[in-house]
Amino acid sequence: MPTSSSNQALASLIAKVFGIAVLIVVLVNVGGCFFKSVPAGFVSVGTLFGKVQEKPYTAGLHFPVNPLLRFTDYDIRERTIKEEGVGIPTQDQLTTAVDVSVQYRIDGTMAPKILMETGTDEQAINVHLLPKLRSVLREQGKSIRRAEDFFLDQTQQQLQSRIFTELREYLQPKGIVVEAVLLRDIRLPQSILTNVERKKQAEQEVERQKAELARQEIEAQKQVVQAKAEREAAQQEAERKKVLADAQAYEIQKINEAVASNPAYIQLEALKTLQAISKDPAAKLYFLDGKSPTPLPLMHLGEAASTPSERSSRP
Repeated sequence: MPTSSSNQALASLIAKVFGIAVLIVVLVNVGGCFFKSVPAGFVSVGTLFGKVQEKPYTAGLHFPVNPLLRFTDYDIRERTIKEEGVGIPTQDQLTTAVDVSVQYRIDGTMAPKILMETGTDEQAINVHLLPKLRSVLREQGKSIRRAEDFFLDQTQQQLQSRIFTELREYLQPKGIVVEAVLLRDIRLPQSILTNVERKKQAEQEVERQKAELARQEIEAQKQVVQAKAEREAAQQEAERKKVLADAQAYEIQKINEAVASNPAYIQLEALKTLQAISKDPAAKLYFLDGKSPTPLPLMHLGEAASTPSERSSRP
C-alpha cells in the first residue's frame, strides 16, 4: 500500500502542474492584450474608456499595445450596395422605379472620425449613404421632363453623373469614398409602357406602308420601262413594215415601168412560169398556139409582140 509520503509527493506534483497550467493561461490571456493583429483589407480603431484613439491600426501585427484598449474593425475594401425600386418622380407627375448600385469604400484614415460621429462602417452606410442616395435620386428626377426620357442614353448618363457628383461631395467628408454609380434597371409606369408599345406598333406600321409604297413605285417604274420598250419595239416593227412596203411598192413600180416600156417582159415571165409548171407531174396540159408567142391566150397575151408605134397605129 502507498505510504503517506508518496501521497504527499503526488499531491505536490499535481499542485505544481496545475499551477503551471494556470500560469500559462494567465500569461496567454494577459500577453494577448499586448499585441493586435489586423487582417488584410481592414483597419482597427482603439478605444480607451470611451476615448477614441486618433490613429487607426492598419493591417498587420502591432506590438506592444495597451491591453486596456477595445478595438473596432472597419472593412476598407471596395464594396457595392444595391438599392432597388426607388421611385423617381418626373415633371409629368409620373413615378419611375429605378434600381441603382453604388460602389464605395471606407476611408481608413477617417475610421476614428466615423467611430466618433456615427459608429461602425455598416452604421455609416445606413445613416449617410442610403438616405442621401434616395434623396438625390428623387431630386434629380425633377430635371427630367418626361418619364419615357429615362430610356434615352443621354438622360441616363447625365443622371448617373449628377448622382455620382452629389454623393461624392456629400460623403467624402464623412469617410465614405464613392467610386461609381450605376443604373441597373428602369421600370416605367404601366401607362407609359402601353403608350410606348402603341407608338412602336404605329411606327412599324408606317415603316411597313413605306416599304409597300416603295415596292409599288418600283413595280410602276418596271411597268413604265416595259411599256416604253414595247412602244419602241412597235415603232421599230412599224418602221420595218414601212420599209418593206416601200420596197415592194418600188418593185411593183419598176415592174410596171418595165412592162410599159417592153411588152416582151410579160412574155418572158410567162415562159418562166410555164417552165416551173412543167416540172410538176400533176401540172395540166397547155396547148400552144403556134402563132402565139405565149402559152396563155389571156388578156391578149397570145398576141404577137409589137412595138409601141405599132400599138398606137391600131384602131
